[in-house]
Amino acid sequence: MAERIERFSTTLQQSQTLRVVTVAVLVLVLLIPVGMIRGLVAEREARRTDAVQEVSAKWGEVQQVIGPYLVVPYVMNVESRQDDRSVVQRRAAQAVFLADSLTTTAKLRTEMRSRGIYRVPVYRMEILATGQFSRPDFTRLGIEPAAVDWNRVRLVLGIADTRAIQEHSSVVWNGVELRMMPGSGSRAASPAGIHAVVGFPGDASRISFSLPLTLNGSQGAYFAPFGESSVVEVESNFPHPSFQGRWLPVERSVSASGFAARWSIPFLGRSFPQAWSSDDELKIGEVAAGSRFGVDLVDPVDHYRMAERSAKYAGLFILLTFATLWLFEVRSGLRVHPVQFLLLGGALSLFYLLLLSLSEHLPFLAAYASASVAVIGMVAAYGFTVLGTASRALATGSVVALLYGYLYVLLLNEDYALLIGSIGLFLILAVIMYATRKVDWYSVGSGRDR
Repeated sequence: MAERIERFSTTLQQSQTLRVVTVAVLVLVLLIPVGMIRGLVAEREARRTDAVQEVSAKWGEVQQVIGPYLVVPYVMNVESRQDDRSVVQRRAAQAVFLADSLTTTAKLRTEMRSRGIYRVPVYRMEILATGQFSRPDFTRLGIEPAAVDWNRVRLVLGIADTRAIQEHSSVVWNGVELRMMPGSGSRAASPAGIHAVVGFPGDASRISFSLPLTLNGSQGAYFAPFGESSVVEVESNFPHPSFQGRWLPVERSVSASGFAARWSIPFLGRSFPQAWSSDDELKIGEVAAGSRFGVDLVDPVDHYRMAERSAKYAGLFILLTFATLWLFEVRSGLRVHPVQFLLLGGALSLFYLLLLSLSEHLPFLAAYASASVAVIGMVAAYGFTVLGTASRALATGSVVALLYGYLYVLLLNEDYALLIGSIGLFLILAVIMYATRKVDWYSVGSGRDR
């Protein structure tokens, strides 16, 4: 048995083909702990998500403000047949009417709340919705005006998370202050929100309103264009907004002290009408979900996403580092033991675990620099023992340092990652080809090249 092991060891030292195969197998083996680290990244990200949801559940969820809009009850005649007779029954129904003009201003005052090591952006939003409603025209819906109950007209404001409302609110409707009540007060309206029974005077052709409201929220705020002319203005002290939804702001300014944005959405830009009845099967929630727009309050550098992206390059980086050692073997006749390859690969794999753990407590750049310096120092120090000279150890450490610098550029330029990666691989291959241009591959490992 000992003789077989000795013969295999001798063959491994002399056969470069077998050594290349061995190195390739080691690269594949080292992808196992890298895969485990990627799984750990997903687990820690899930824990972060749970922490965010826990804070949001107590403070306030992502808010979506819908309206205000009018819900008008009426009576409709429904014809059916009973015992071969035509019977007409009266059934209660409702119609929804949107504002002629709707202007919503929102001021978000944000702060960071912590749950363990995780920080969640939350805000208190002061809203003022103003606008005008024309007298609802039921003739466009094929409904007789006499069937309308004008005294029970409701003004409804849909709110995603009503638990986060911070104080009582009233609406100034046609110059009269009316108290808002909980719930939408109607099956035709949003499932969550507040409402007021406002009525509609018989002699009024157009009515103005003003509705202030203060509510908490977290992570983002969204709105829906529920006016023939809809204008939304948002101001916040949060410096890293991410504008989302069906429309982007027509005006925006972002600075270190916060942002301001303005949306202006005309009637023709929407995919739903100004009015519809309960028979039209248009639901407020579905209409709002398909037309919402707003802003997310996001961390500009998601360290979990960065760590997961960096781990995707682990196999390539390990392979290139091993290729550097193999080039020293080819050019100098040096022999690196597979166990030494494995230890160096373990150090390279440990980088991703260090990056993940440090980035939870430090800014990503500081975490990346600390993990890189630690691993580069370890590789260079061990390389001095393995390769025998300081120049070779320095060269190996420099290769690893260049790889980590290259990786950081890839992480920062996600949109150009494919282009940068392609150019980088091309240059790496060109360097390897240039370094081995004079190598007699047939004589490598046979003793004739020494």
